[in-house]
Amino acid sequence: MNEQDYETLLNIKTSGKQDLDETSIHYNRYEPTEYSALDKLFKEYKITDKDSIIDFGCGKGRLNFYINYFFDSNVTGIEMNHYFYEESLHNRTNYLSKHKKNLEDINFYCCLAEKYKIKPNDNKFYFFNPFSVQIFMKVLENILVSVEENKRIVELILYYPSDDYIFFLENYTFFMLIKEVRLENFDNDNRERFLIYRLAYI
Repeated sequence: MNEQDYETLLNIKTSGKQDLDETSIHYNRYEPTEYSALDKLFKEYKITDKDSIIDFGCGKGRLNFYINYFFDSNVTGIEMNHYFYEESLHNRTNYLSKHKKNLEDINFYCCLAEKYKIKPNDNKFYFFNPFSVQIFMKVLENILVSVEENKRIVELILYYPSDDYIFFLENYTFFMLIKEVRLENFDNDNRERFLIYRLAYI
């Protein structure tokens, strides 16, 4: 299916790139992950209805609706921009009007990523370069505190990963790379991939 086919299936509107007034040295512009990339990822990386996925910099919620529709996972989108947050809520209304899903499994919060309080059942965290490595480090610290309090396996899903993110994870944390999913354009751009990192603290 193409982009519009998925938008019609999910009954949402998430396409297009857009710069934000808030875009700065620390926060990047809105750009949703392409549906074709998500198809590729989830052919090789499995999630279930037992997982709770957090999307940092969720924009209008594309990833959240895709995952909830196909896997019935609990999904939470974190978005600092109020306009995109309102768009994600509007998309949720439209999505739920077409699909019989549980409202409590699809949540959105309008806040800075580092201000989101990690819940005990949150176990997978998605990043499409939403912010600088300095913010990434703060978010990871929150994840690690949560894991200390409620020991469990957690995984990070990085799309189009920045060198800064990779360097920090591999040199300053106990996260281990467990999977790489390369996309079609990888040979021309080696950032066209997903990297999955796992921290097994149980």
